[in-house]
Amino acid sequence: MTADQLKQLISAGLACEHCELEGDGRHWFATIVSTAFEGKRLIQRHQQVYATLGARIQTDEVHALSMKTYTPAEWAAKA
Repeated sequence: MTADQLKQLISAGLACEHCELEGDGRHWFATIVSTAFEGKRLIQRHQQVYATLGARIQTDEVHALSMKTYTPAEWAAKA
């Protein structure tokens, strides 16, 4: 799987204002900004992202995904 393919999967299931991916095809690191994260705890945010991957995470097509998840306000404050 390529970074573009993974980004498309995440973006199709989650409205992202920013989605950046780095990785080697199996191990990925993502930075994701979405209004869907507002009012959610970290684990809930990660669950939302994993839900966009569906079976791909369960079948090892995406072996590992580390992520940083932000609301737009958190992202703006970080910049």
